[in-house]
Amino acid sequence: SRVSPCSTFKIPLALMAADAGVITAPHDPLLPYRSEYLAVIPSHKADTDPATWLQNSVVWYSQQLTPRVGEDAFARYVDLFGYGNKDVSGDPGKHNGLTQSWLGSSIAISPDEQVTFLRNLRVRAFSLKPSAYLLTEKIVPVFNAEGGWIVHGKTGSGFQRNAAGENDEHRKLGWFVGWAEKD
Repeated sequence: SRVSPCSTFKIPLALMAADAGVITAPHDPLLPYRSEYLAVIPSHKADTDPATWLQNSVVWYSQQLTPRVGEDAFARYVDLFGYGNKDVSGDPGKHNGLTQSWLGSSIAISPDEQVTFLRNLRVRAFSLKPSAYLLTEKIVPVFNAEGGWIVHGKTGSGFQRNAAGENDEHRKLGWFVGWAEKD
C-alpha cells in the first residue's frame, strides 16, 4: 500500500535538482542555516551542502531546493518519475505542496513503486542529463555491509495520518530504500 515517502524523497529530489542545475556538485550549493528553519536536530542547525543534506537528512535544505526547481518543473519531474500517486498538491487548502508534499502529506508511494523508481534511476531510464544521475548516485549515503556488500540508500520516517489528516503518533512509519552492490 502507498504511504508517505518521508525523507526517502530526497533521492528523487536530488535527481531533479541535479538535472535542473540547482545542485551542481557534492558540495555545491552550500546553503546557510537560518534560525527560521526551526531545525531541532543539532546537525541540521548548520550550513549544508548536497552531500551533508542527504547524509544528515536535512529537511530545510530540501525545502530550499524545491522552490529553486520551481513548482511546474517539480510536478513534471514527479510525473516523469512515475513517483507513486504523483500528487504534489500538499495539505488540503494550504498550497504547500512544493515544500511539504512528501512529508506525510499528499505524495504516497508503495514499496514496489519505490523499487521501480530506483531501478529506473540505476538504469538511467529517465530523459535527464547524465550528470544528474552521476551526482545523485555520488551523494546518496553509502553503508558497508556484511560479506563485502556496499549499500547505497536513504532512510525516511514519520507518522501515518489519521482520518482527520493529523499525524497519528501511534502509527509510525519507517523506510530504508536503496540498492546494494558487491564486486
